[in-house]
Amino acid sequence: MNVLMINGSPHKEGNTYIALHEMEKVFQAEGFETEILHIGNKAIRGCVGCRRCGELGRCVFDDAVNEAAEKFARCDGLVVGSPVYYASANATLVAFLTRLFYSCGCDKTMKVGAAVAAARRGGLTATYDELNKFFAISGMPIASGQYWNGIHGQTPGQALEDAEGLQMMRTLASNMSFLMKSIALGRERYGLPEKEPKTFTNFVR
Repeated sequence: MNVLMINGSPHKEGNTYIALHEMEKVFQAEGFETEILHIGNKAIRGCVGCRRCGELGRCVFDDAVNEAAEKFARCDGLVVGSPVYYASANATLVAFLTRLFYSCGCDKTMKVGAAVAAARRGGLTATYDELNKFFAISGMPIASGQYWNGIHGQTPGQALEDAEGLQMMRTLASNMSFLMKSIALGRERYGLPEKEPKTFTNFVR
């Protein structure tokens, strides 16, 4: 079993990375393979709504999104980490996730998702809510910890001083590990929930 971790910060080893790495240590101790993708400093454009991905099976813009899609399809859990900019996630990360979730045709049902945010002071919960919406629309159970998943620090490395934030990351990773293992056992015994054909309604007369 494996966990894909997305670092949405432009700082490869900044405070967002510290949060993800604290989780990674728990995942590895629990027997999961892990990989951290650093996408926050890449040139990633937003979705243009061309819908070519439905024909091609991938995004028409061949960049880090398509590279991550294969890993996303194989993973059992996805952790997304972002710094807080204006009480929101990094725009590069949001562009990446929008295209990844829309263009990746893999079955996301019961892949476990978790979001973490790093901030100097405020905006953590708004960013946390923003990121969780990608999981909720995709049938992905959302892992939770002992609080809203955030860590504090202004300068790179300062998050190492946030003892409570680091504990939150470890608790989140432990809970997520349990959830992924439980889902694997449930899938083996009961299979995945049956899906009805999707019904789409537009609010236009």
